[in-house]
Amino acid sequence: MLLSALLAAAPSPEPGGSLDEAAKQAGDAAGWVEENWSTWLNTGLRIILIAAIAVVLRIAVRRALTKLIERMNRSAQAVEGTALGGLLVNAERRRQRSEAIGSVLRSVASFLILGTAALMILGAFQINLAPLLASAGVAGVALGFGARNLVTDFLSGVFMILEDQYGVGDQIDAGVASGEVIEVGLRVTKLRGENGAIWYVRNGEVKRIGNLSQGWSTAGVDVQVRPTEDLEKIRAVITEAAQEMAKDDPWTERLWGPVEVLGLDTVLLDSMTVRVSAKTMPGQALGVERELRWRIKVALDAAGISMVAGAPEEAPEAADPTAGMAAPSAYASATSPQSLATTPIPPPSTTK
Repeated sequence: MLLSALLAAAPSPEPGGSLDEAAKQAGDAAGWVEENWSTWLNTGLRIILIAAIAVVLRIAVRRALTKLIERMNRSAQAVEGTALGGLLVNAERRRQRSEAIGSVLRSVASFLILGTAALMILGAFQINLAPLLASAGVAGVALGFGARNLVTDFLSGVFMILEDQYGVGDQIDAGVASGEVIEVGLRVTKLRGENGAIWYVRNGEVKRIGNLSQGWSTAGVDVQVRPTEDLEKIRAVITEAAQEMAKDDPWTERLWGPVEVLGLDTVLLDSMTVRVSAKTMPGQALGVERELRWRIKVALDAAGISMVAGAPEEAPEAADPTAGMAAPSAYASATSPQSLATTPIPPPSTTK
């Protein structure tokens, strides 16, 4: 009964006022939509256009870079297996280098295109980009300080690949390690040392690079003979042996110039050294030196010219017979001051 009394006492709402208010609100909403629908449509179409252009441009750039890398690989494979390919082109080196460059270029292109599109979309929403760019700058500085070693390694790897400082198959001396390059990455380089160990060298730690596989190498041989031999005969024999070597395979490709007899390097009482040098294919100097020594030794033996194994060892000096004897002591003589000073004092006499 209390609830019924309260309902009866409460004023009843006017139906006409509620309908008019709802109609007014609906009209205001419709007017607001009618006023802003063109702006929404313009913004939406702008966002769709920006996203579509970014996606199409990214796909086109990535395909263009991929085709460029494939063309580089095909040009390397075209000369593979030929004499020119063996001298100038390393297919695996070119492939890894081109893939690394393509990966870097694709990543940079995607970052630039998508990043620009994202900023343009945020600008279409009337968002103030100044705080966002400031925050991104601060975050970039913090990341640069925190991961500066990683950034240094990455940038060093990019420039090493772009400048073609070394590649797969090259013999290099990186200071911290040396050996044959088996993999080139943006952060680390893999080297196989002489004993088979694999070295992982951070690109940022490399301060100098000595590439032993680019350009040409020099093979040097020292021929030691007796000082009484005829130098002109020695020159003629070595030159003839070198010419015969240059005509045989595979030395005809590994020798990039005539073998030169440079002359006397040293002259001693019991031997003299004749220096022989030749320009060779990169990385083939040791093999050329071994073969050249072999042929020179055979030719000199056939010509009756004896080679000297090396400087004779010096005869050891005669042992000093007194080396094991102890130094004379001052206490050995009973009359020496040292012996007298150590003589015990006799006790005083008690007799009168």
